[in-house]
Amino acid sequence: MKKAIVLLADGFEDVEAITPIDYLRRAGIDVTIASISQSLTVTSRWGGIKVTADITLTEIFSKNEQTNLDAVILPGGMPGASNLTASQEVRVLLNEIASAGKLICAICASPAVILAPQGLLAGKRFTCYPGMEEKAADGIWLQDRVVVDGNIITSRGAGTAGEFAIAIIGKLLDEAAAKKIAEAVLL
Repeated sequence: MKKAIVLLADGFEDVEAITPIDYLRRAGIDVTIASISQSLTVTSRWGGIKVTADITLTEIFSKNEQTNLDAVILPGGMPGASNLTASQEVRVLLNEIASAGKLICAICASPAVILAPQGLLAGKRFTCYPGMEEKAADGIWLQDRVVVDGNIITSRGAGTAGEFAIAIIGKLLDEAAAKKIAEAVLL
């Protein structure tokens, strides 16, 4: 079974986190919700929705579970994306995932705020929330709703969260599984 982790920090964008969690689980992917703080309760930006994470990122590292991951998913939203990029553990995890050639998925502000400073967009085609592309000068920005370039999947924002999740499913499983979920949710 494929394994993905969704990293949450206070201020995350509700739809950009919950949609991938839901769609990937519907596809049979083992999705872990990880809080980057020591609290399992993480609060979204817009709705003030409190999500209870499965585990903290610190616990993932202490159990060495990061080596079993096939994908990491980074929701956007501010200050959520800034909170993620400020975490040393997030930076270490992304370096490990990138070095292993596994999937890194970022939406909204996260490609520019998290991936670009780590050099993960250098020479890669990507998209992000309009205006944030200026923070990722070493990447090749496209206006597409979802962009897949090798092991990097990026998307524009809350309105593209469904397509983003379907692209992740297509890459982790196959296009037939992605199409099945897209049809089931009327995407």
